[in-house]
Amino acid sequence: MREQPEQQAPPVQRLRIRYAKRGRLRFTSHRDFSRAFERAIFRARVPMAYSSGFNPHPRISYAGAAPTGSASEAEYLEIGLAEVADPAAIKALLEEALPDGLDVLEVVESPGGSLADLLTASRWLIDTTADQAAAAAAVAAFLASDEVLVQRMTKKGVREFNCRAAVASLTVVERAGGARLDLLLRHVVPAVRPDDVLTGLAAAGGLEAGESPLLTRLAQGPYDESTGEVGDPLGSRG
Repeated sequence: MREQPEQQAPPVQRLRIRYAKRGRLRFTSHRDFSRAFERAIFRARVPMAYSSGFNPHPRISYAGAAPTGSASEAEYLEIGLAEVADPAAIKALLEEALPDGLDVLEVVESPGGSLADLLTASRWLIDTTADQAAAAAAVAAFLASDEVLVQRMTKKGVREFNCRAAVASLTVVERAGGARLDLLLRHVVPAVRPDDVLTGLAAAGGLEAGESPLLTRLAQGPYDESTGEVGDPLGSRG
């Protein structure tokens, strides 16, 4: 019989981390980031807890990763440690080990519960070269629609879905050289991305966003229906 692997001890501490993807590093895929992060924790000698089994892995849980090509100020993950550590010390170690553009912004001790369950909405800025008046007209047409169907290629083929249902708010902000869209997206199933909303704006209002709009996630967390705001998942307890 094959010898059973040694069972690893459970983490003694869990830390939640907010990080940013900036500049050229916004083109980093989730898989590329996970490899870079694992190399960083190894170089920084963070006292990670590991999974059991024949191929132990560091205990890292990723949640709500932004699409490749978009910048973000609100990416989150959770790590499990084999030793109790000062969150500020772990932040300093990771800042030193990660490349510029993958920037650790905050590290806090986890209060327990599921981090992913707290990430129910995101706020985005979308910078386009579209005419502002045309953008405002397209936004009005989009918001007046009960349903805006778009298509996206998935692993299971082309999928059609209603992108309007995920949009909690959408406004046009003045910007030199084009129109900036302020978008608040609920996290629904199937997931609706900012580029899906741009496709929906083209379908509903004929918006021409121009080449390579810049997508930036400003916030991600629990959505408050009464205020229309996205809360801080690291400040949530429970």
